[in-house]
Amino acid sequence: MDARSDHALLMDRIYRYQRRFGIYDATRKYYLLGRDPMIASLAPPAGGTVLEIGCGTGRNLVQAARRYPEARFHGIDISSEMLAAAGDAISSAGLRGRVRLACADAATFDPRLTFGSESYDRIFISYAVSMIPQWRAVMAEASRRLAPGGELHVADFGDMAGLPASFRSAVYSWLRLHHVAPRKDLFETAAGIAESVGGATQERRLHRGFSWISVIRRPAAA
Repeated sequence: MDARSDHALLMDRIYRYQRRFGIYDATRKYYLLGRDPMIASLAPPAGGTVLEIGCGTGRNLVQAARRYPEARFHGIDISSEMLAAAGDAISSAGLRGRVRLACADAATFDPRLTFGSESYDRIFISYAVSMIPQWRAVMAEASRRLAPGGELHVADFGDMAGLPASFRSAVYSWLRLHHVAPRKDLFETAAGIAESVGGATQERRLHRGFSWISVIRRPAAA
Protein backbone atom coordinates (compact mmCIF):
# COMPACT_ATOMS: atom_id res chain seq x y z
CA MET A 1 0.00 0.00 0.00
CA ASP A 2 1.44 3.40 -0.99
CA ALA A 3 1.92 6.43 1.24
CA ARG A 4 -1.18 8.18 -0.06
CA SER A 5 -3.37 5.21 0.85
CA ASP A 6 -1.74 5.07 4.26
CA HIS A 7 -2.58 8.74 4.75
CA ALA A 8 -6.21 8.14 3.78
CA LEU A 9 -6.48 5.33 6.33
CA LEU A 10 -4.90 7.52 8.99
CA MET A 11 -7.42 10.29 8.34
CA ASP A 12 -10.29 7.80 8.54
CA ARG A 13 -9.00 6.47 11.86
CA ILE A 14 -8.64 9.95 13.31
CA TYR A 15 -12.07 11.18 12.26
CA ARG A 16 -14.30 8.09 12.20
CA TYR A 17 -15.85 8.56 15.63
CA GLN A 18 -15.40 12.32 15.79
CA ARG A 19 -17.63 12.85 12.79
CA ARG A 20 -20.20 10.17 13.71
CA PHE A 21 -20.81 11.63 17.14
CA GLY A 22 -20.60 15.26 16.07
CA ILE A 23 -17.39 15.84 18.05
CA TYR A 24 -15.43 17.38 15.19
CA ASP A 25 -17.60 20.41 14.44
CA ALA A 26 -18.56 20.88 18.09
CA THR A 27 -14.93 21.24 19.18
CA ARG A 28 -13.19 22.81 16.17
CA LYS A 29 -15.17 26.05 16.36
CA TYR A 30 -13.14 27.01 19.43
CA TYR A 31 -9.75 26.97 17.72
CA LEU A 32 -10.12 26.89 13.91
CA LEU A 33 -10.50 30.63 14.16
CA GLY A 34 -9.37 31.55 10.66
CA ARG A 35 -12.15 29.72 8.83
CA ASP A 36 -14.84 32.38 8.83
CA PRO A 37 -12.56 35.35 8.05
CA MET A 38 -11.24 33.34 5.10
CA ILE A 39 -14.73 32.51 3.84
CA ALA A 40 -15.75 36.16 4.20
CA SER A 41 -12.86 37.21 1.95
CA LEU A 42 -13.45 34.68 -0.86
CA ALA A 43 -15.90 36.89 -2.80
CA PRO A 44 -16.09 34.76 -5.97
CA PRO A 45 -17.53 36.43 -9.07
CA ALA A 46 -21.21 35.86 -9.91
CA GLY A 47 -21.51 32.47 -11.55
CA GLY A 48 -17.99 31.59 -10.45
CA THR A 49 -16.60 28.21 -9.45
CA VAL A 50 -15.10 27.45 -6.05
CA LEU A 51 -13.14 24.40 -4.88
CA GLU A 52 -12.36 23.40 -1.31
CA ILE A 53 -9.40 21.06 -0.87
CA GLY A 54 -9.82 19.01 2.30
CA CYS A 55 -13.51 19.79 2.78
CA GLY A 56 -13.90 17.66 5.92
CA THR A 57 -17.43 17.61 7.29
CA GLY A 58 -18.65 20.11 4.70
CA ARG A 59 -19.11 22.86 7.25
CA ASN A 60 -17.14 25.42 5.23
CA LEU A 61 -18.82 24.50 1.96
CA VAL A 62 -22.24 25.02 3.49
CA GLN A 63 -21.22 28.38 4.96
CA ALA A 64 -19.64 29.54 1.72
CA ALA A 65 -22.50 28.35 -0.49
CA ARG A 66 -24.99 30.23 1.66
CA ARG A 67 -22.86 33.38 1.63
CA TYR A 68 -22.30 33.27 -2.16
CA PRO A 69 -25.53 31.91 -3.63
CA GLU A 70 -24.53 32.61 -7.25
CA ALA A 71 -21.38 30.48 -7.14
CA ARG A 72 -20.97 26.76 -7.74
CA PHE A 73 -18.90 24.65 -5.34
CA HIS A 74 -16.80 21.49 -5.45
CA GLY A 75 -15.16 19.77 -2.49
CA ILE A 76 -12.66 16.95 -2.14
CA ASP A 77 -11.31 15.04 0.83
CA ILE A 78 -9.07 12.01 1.20
CA SER A 79 -11.18 10.64 4.07
CA SER A 80 -14.32 8.71 3.14
CA GLU A 81 -15.53 9.20 6.71
CA MET A 82 -15.38 12.98 6.37
CA LEU A 83 -17.00 12.91 2.94
CA ALA A 84 -19.93 10.96 4.37
CA ALA A 85 -20.41 13.72 6.94
CA ALA A 86 -20.05 16.39 4.24
CA GLY A 87 -22.68 14.72 2.11
CA ASP A 88 -25.11 14.67 5.02
CA ALA A 89 -24.44 18.34 5.82
CA ILE A 90 -24.94 19.45 2.23
CA SER A 91 -28.16 17.45 1.89
CA SER A 92 -29.51 18.85 5.16
CA ALA A 93 -28.75 22.38 3.95
CA GLY A 94 -30.59 21.78 0.67
CA LEU A 95 -27.45 22.44 -1.38
CA ARG A 96 -27.14 19.24 -3.39
CA GLY A 97 -27.76 21.12 -6.61
CA ARG A 98 -24.88 23.55 -6.06
CA VAL A 99 -22.22 21.54 -4.21
CA ARG A 100 -20.50 18.44 -5.60
CA LEU A 101 -18.15 16.19 -3.62
CA ALA A 102 -15.51 13.62 -4.51
CA CYS A 103 -13.07 11.42 -2.62
CA ALA A 104 -9.61 12.40 -3.82
CA ASP A 105 -6.04 12.85 -2.66
CA ALA A 106 -5.11 16.52 -2.90
CA ALA A 107 -1.63 15.53 -4.10
CA THR A 108 -2.93 13.70 -7.20
CA PHE A 109 -6.33 15.31 -7.75
CA ASP A 110 -7.21 16.19 -11.38
CA PRO A 111 -10.31 18.43 -11.52
CA ARG A 112 -10.84 17.64 -15.20
CA LEU A 113 -11.24 13.94 -14.52
CA THR A 114 -13.15 14.37 -11.26
CA PHE A 115 -15.48 17.28 -11.99
CA GLY A 116 -14.89 18.19 -15.63
CA SER A 117 -13.44 21.55 -14.56
CA GLU A 118 -10.37 23.09 -16.14
CA SER A 119 -9.96 25.87 -13.59
CA TYR A 120 -11.54 27.67 -10.60
CA ASP A 121 -12.16 31.28 -9.68
CA ARG A 122 -11.45 30.51 -6.04
CA ILE A 123 -9.76 27.59 -4.30
CA PHE A 124 -9.53 27.41 -0.53
CA ILE A 125 -7.81 25.14 1.97
CA SER A 126 -8.92 25.39 5.57
CA TYR A 127 -6.66 23.88 8.23
CA ALA A 128 -5.53 21.11 5.90
CA VAL A 129 -2.03 22.14 4.77
CA SER A 130 -0.90 21.35 8.32
CA MET A 131 -2.02 17.75 7.73
CA ILE A 132 -1.05 17.20 4.07
CA PRO A 133 2.47 15.76 3.74
CA GLN A 134 2.96 17.20 0.22
CA TRP A 135 1.39 20.55 1.11
CA ARG A 136 3.78 22.70 -0.92
CA ALA A 137 3.12 20.70 -4.09
CA VAL A 138 -0.63 20.84 -3.39
CA MET A 139 -0.56 24.64 -3.06
CA ALA A 140 1.54 24.99 -6.21
CA GLU A 141 -0.81 22.81 -8.25
CA ALA A 142 -3.86 24.60 -6.86
CA SER A 143 -2.38 27.92 -7.99
CA ARG A 144 -1.90 26.54 -11.49
CA ARG A 145 -5.58 25.53 -11.51
CA LEU A 146 -6.75 29.09 -10.89
CA ALA A 147 -8.56 30.93 -13.65
CA PRO A 148 -7.15 34.33 -14.68
CA GLY A 149 -7.77 36.65 -11.75
CA GLY A 150 -8.43 33.65 -9.50
CA GLU A 151 -7.34 33.31 -5.89
CA LEU A 152 -6.09 30.56 -3.59
CA HIS A 153 -6.98 31.16 0.08
CA VAL A 154 -5.26 29.13 2.82
CA ALA A 155 -6.22 29.37 6.50
CA ASP A 156 -4.25 27.48 9.12
CA PHE A 157 -2.42 27.70 12.42
CA GLY A 158 0.29 30.35 12.58
CA ASP A 159 3.51 30.71 14.53
CA MET A 160 1.61 32.14 17.55
CA ALA A 161 4.48 34.57 18.03
CA GLY A 162 2.34 37.04 19.96
CA LEU A 163 1.19 34.49 22.53
CA PRO A 164 2.94 33.42 25.76
CA ALA A 165 5.66 30.83 25.17
CA SER A 166 4.08 28.35 27.60
CA PHE A 167 0.73 28.53 25.80
CA ARG A 168 2.41 28.23 22.40
CA SER A 169 4.34 25.16 23.50
CA ALA A 170 1.24 23.49 24.92
CA VAL A 171 -0.75 24.12 21.72
CA TYR A 172 2.01 22.74 19.52
CA SER A 173 2.28 19.62 21.68
CA TRP A 174 -1.48 19.09 21.50
CA LEU A 175 -1.49 19.55 17.72
CA ARG A 176 1.29 16.98 17.29
CA LEU A 177 -0.87 14.41 19.06
CA HIS A 178 -3.46 14.97 16.33
CA HIS A 179 -0.94 14.71 13.46
CA VAL A 180 -1.08 18.46 12.84
CA ALA A 181 2.09 20.36 11.96
CA PRO A 182 1.70 24.14 11.53
CA ARG A 183 3.70 25.32 8.51
CA LYS A 184 5.93 28.11 9.76
CA ASP A 185 7.10 28.86 6.20
CA LEU A 186 3.57 29.15 4.80
CA PHE A 187 3.92 32.78 3.75
CA GLU A 188 7.36 32.26 2.22
CA THR A 189 6.09 29.24 0.30
CA ALA A 190 3.07 31.20 -0.94
CA ALA A 191 5.31 34.04 -2.11
CA GLY A 192 7.45 31.66 -4.13
CA ILE A 193 4.41 30.03 -5.71
CA ALA A 194 2.88 33.40 -6.55
CA GLU A 195 6.09 34.46 -8.26
CA SER A 196 6.07 31.27 -10.37
CA VAL A 197 2.60 32.11 -11.76
CA GLY A 198 3.23 35.83 -12.06
CA GLY A 199 0.85 36.59 -9.22
CA ALA A 200 0.84 38.34 -5.88
CA THR A 201 0.19 37.41 -2.25
CA GLN A 202 -1.56 38.78 0.79
CA GLU A 203 -0.68 37.82 4.38
CA ARG A 204 -3.01 38.09 7.34
CA ARG A 205 -1.96 37.34 10.92
CA LEU A 206 -4.92 37.06 13.29
CA HIS A 207 -5.33 36.43 17.02
CA ARG A 208 -1.72 37.33 17.86
CA GLY A 209 -0.42 34.90 15.28
CA PHE A 210 -2.62 31.98 16.33
CA SER A 211 -4.30 32.08 12.90
CA TRP A 212 -2.71 32.77 9.53
CA ILE A 213 -4.44 33.40 6.21
CA SER A 214 -2.45 33.39 2.98
CA VAL A 215 -3.90 34.48 -0.36
CA ILE A 216 -2.29 33.90 -3.76
CA ARG A 217 -3.79 35.93 -6.62
CA ARG A 218 -3.24 35.01 -10.24
CA PRO A 219 -3.03 37.92 -12.65
CA ALA A 220 -6.15 38.72 -14.65
CA ALA A 221 -6.17 38.04 -18.38
CA ALA A 222 -4.68 40.80 -20.49
